[in-house]
Amino acid sequence: MSPDDALQKPLPAPDADTAAFWRGLREGKLLLQHCRACGHVQYYQQAMCRACGSEELEHRAASGRGKVHSFSVVHRAPGPAFKADTPYAVLLVELAEGPRMISTFTGGKPEDVTFDMDVELTFDRVAEEITLPRFRRA
Repeated sequence: MSPDDALQKPLPAPDADTAAFWRGLREGKLLLQHCRACGHVQYYQQAMCRACGSEELEHRAASGRGKVHSFSVVHRAPGPAFKADTPYAVLLVELAEGPRMISTFTGGKPEDVTFDMDVELTFDRVAEEITLPRFRRA
């Protein structure tokens, strides 16, 4: 590992379960899994429904709207690659469709974030194959 490696932010590694999710983000869509058997909606991509165990899942685009359920402002970078980003807000967003997801706040100061704040999804292309979901004030 070279010293320059520590300055590179780690990127997600799509696999068979998450390939559709990452492809959707590249295309400007946050895909949620909907169970055709029980109606459960899940954010984290899996091969089966976490509610009923069915494998009858389909991807549908989310509205991109949500509310800040919780948040934390990071003042101390977790590593050298993140030092220039501090301070930044890490959000737990309750999506309009129900699932919650962790992401980061963009388009404002971390101190602007409040509980129950309405947010909307933005797409941050960080590499040719990887686009990250982030949220800004709606």
